[in-house]
Amino acid sequence: MSRLADALELVAVDSQSGREATLAGVIERRLRTNERLEVERIGDNVVARTTGLHATRVLIAGHLDTVPGDITTAHIDGDQLHGLGATDMKGSLAVMAEIASQPGDHSVEVTWVFYAREEIARHESGLLEIAELRPELLSADVALLGEPTGGAVEAGCQGTMRVGIVLAGQRAHTARPFRGRNAIHRMGELLARVAEYEPRRATIDGVEFTEQLQAVLVEGGVANNVVPDRCACTLNYRVAPDRSRDEASGWLRSYLGDLMDEGDRFEVLDWAPSALPAMMNDRLRALVELTGRPVRAKLGWTDVATFGELGIAATNYGAGDPELAHTSGEFVTEQELDEFARVLGAWLR
Repeated sequence: MSRLADALELVAVDSQSGREATLAGVIERRLRTNERLEVERIGDNVVARTTGLHATRVLIAGHLDTVPGDITTAHIDGDQLHGLGATDMKGSLAVMAEIASQPGDHSVEVTWVFYAREEIARHESGLLEIAELRPELLSADVALLGEPTGGAVEAGCQGTMRVGIVLAGQRAHTARPFRGRNAIHRMGELLARVAEYEPRRATIDGVEFTEQLQAVLVEGGVANNVVPDRCACTLNYRVAPDRSRDEASGWLRSYLGDLMDEGDRFEVLDWAPSALPAMMNDRLRALVELTGRPVRAKLGWTDVATFGELGIAATNYGAGDPELAHTSGEFVTEQELDEFARVLGAWLR
């Protein structure tokens, strides 16, 4: 079976977040063909480990779930596999399962982690489920996350902060607006400030991260003839690894501060921490050399941050163009899968 056909079998399985059980079963069956692996199913997560005498353990992880979409359109066209999750990240999963199911001649012990619910709220993550129930299974010296990276190592990740802002006003009849204060008009000024934001750049260990700030939700209004006394918005702030949660929220408060009055509300609704590049790690530097491409910063948040919290140096490297992730036109090429398999195999040897 070709690598594209192998990956198509995974893409054709519905594994939208919360529905990963069937795909976990497919992966588990593939892994159990290698008698040298200790395979364990934890909910809808699958962990497989070699248990030899090598001193170093490498952990290679990937998430089973996809964003919502139609799996029935999955197909192979020439050297391309099209379909929901082809890029993010079932192409990489197929290669990982292929290498894991072979006996292999590795210079390290390997832990393979296929986990559920990465694409939804972090507290639901299957990786955190494993960390809570069987933390010893995640013990490793270094980790690789198979997120799509276009064949280059993407170091670290941005933190992501979701902030809720509520601006107050005073109700009045729309024929006499001078008797009130329009909260939606106030919000317009704040949104203009957000739209004017100039992305901050931070270079860490030679890798440049670019922060982003976007309004993602706005809600307000009472009736067609009432000046609104409340307007709410949600902001998403992507934060470079040199800022903590408190530093990031403090900066954002300051940036918007002169537009907010007493009685308005600023609340951090959600925070997922960033991760430093970890490019001082010898094994991760060796991975970069195998790709033959310069390392770059990861745009967005990934579970590299989770491994960082566990004290494990980690990075992102996988097949597929990250710009295609979560789009209706996802595809991965046979060449991308072959290159991922070449680099991953060589790294483990």
